Amino acid sequence: MTVRVEKSGKVWTVIHSRPEARNAMDPESADALVDAFVAFDRDPDAAVAVLWGEGGAFCAGWDLKYGAALVGEQRPLEDIAYPLDERVGENGQLPRGPMGPTRLELDKPVIAAVAGPAVAGGFELALWCDVRVMEASAYFGVYCRRWGVPLIDGGTVRLPRLVGAGRAMEIILTGRKVPAEEALRIGACEQVVADGESRTHAEAMAHEIARFPQACVRADRRSAHMQHGLSLREAMRREWYNGIPAFVSEGAEGASRFAGGKGRHGDFGNI
Repeated sequence: MTVRVEKSGKVWTVIHSRPEARNAMDPESADALVDAFVAFDRDPDAAVAVLWGEGGAFCAGWDLKYGAALVGEQRPLEDIAYPLDERVGENGQLPRGPMGPTRLELDKPVIAAVAGPAVAGGFELALWCDVRVMEASAYFGVYCRRWGVPLIDGGTVRLPRLVGAGRAMEIILTGRKVPAEEALRIGACEQVVADGESRTHAEAMAHEIARFPQACVRADRRSAHMQHGLSLREAMRREWYNGIPAFVSEGAEGASRFAGGKGRHGDFGNI
């Protein structure tokens, strides 16, 4: 099996393991990743997931050797078609993309732990995550630019939202390498750590997030995602109605704990 899950309390680490192919994505891995993340989202005891590629590579993109085998087939993309009517599958989700979970709209955060290459479709997979922790020698890049393979799994949508239209366009059109330090500077990742430490740091962040009241965490995450394309007024209206149930279920009790002396002066330990 190319995908396995390791659990530590409320944190799931989803591991993609095809080191012989630098974790390039084949159909078996894509299906397994979708199954893993759907299970994570539905598990009431799971709070935060980490996505990590075993063997020193996050993901070298869609498996082009598999893609080459499709040449001459009458309907080569049948298994990854994107239905115009948005019908969901048996698991209640949209059909998977070429990279697996990139079309899932989860209600819980996912952190990418990036070592080595996260290029082409692997870049799109990292962009699907909420936060990216990169190792110092890791890198992004639209390397599929060389082969006439377009970004069809969210890359042209998510990258401009992170780094701005002009910068995203230059990265997309040139296909050049984007080293970790540059990714941090332009907002394509959120942390850069020493080589070999991305999983450890991502899991530590995941455990920190998992400590907090989760209805509030998920409400704020939803609000941040929902506001894209909305007017300021409409985005704030949705934020209000999305956040109020979380305040009722958790916020009022949290305010009571603060009034009782917890978490004073910005203390995140004694909460």
